Amino acid sequence: MTENKKYVIMFVCSGNTCRSPMAEYALRSLLERERPGGVEVISAGTLGLQGQPATRYAQEAGRVWDLDMSPHLNQPLTAELIERSDLIFAMAPEHHQKILEMVPKASGKTYLLRKFPDNSGMGDRVEDPIGMDLNVYNEVFLEIGECLGKYLPEILNRVDNK
Repeated sequence: MTENKKYVIMFVCSGNTCRSPMAEYALRSLLERERPGGVEVISAGTLGLQGQPATRYAQEAGRVWDLDMSPHLNQPLTAELIERSDLIFAMAPEHHQKILEMVPKASGKTYLLRKFPDNSGMGDRVEDPIGMDLNVYNEVFLEIGECLGKYLPEILNRVDNK
């Protein structure tokens, strides 16, 4: 491992077109202000889909926060992504479970987004807005943003102490 290796944070949801890319782009924006260039933020989906953009409403919800999610293309969750990530946030218990099925040793770095820093995998999910209207996407984005804002000091502490 090289000493200048970036700290990697990954968000995981089902299709990697709504929740996880919204969280990825929101946290990337926060960290670019706090730790410019020091953290890589990625996302993936448990359904194994690849090459699709974030949904239109996910992108519209992101624009409210001046985030351009148009470059996003979904990718499947892989063992390699899990292994290279330093911190993993799952959007729901089934995502947390899938991560640990794929890489059991990831248990110490995998958390439900709404339960961080408790890594038991038990707790509330961030609801999937797929197929819902823009208001639901905005609510989900706000919930993700509130979680990230609340956890930012602990995330920065982990980045700084790697």
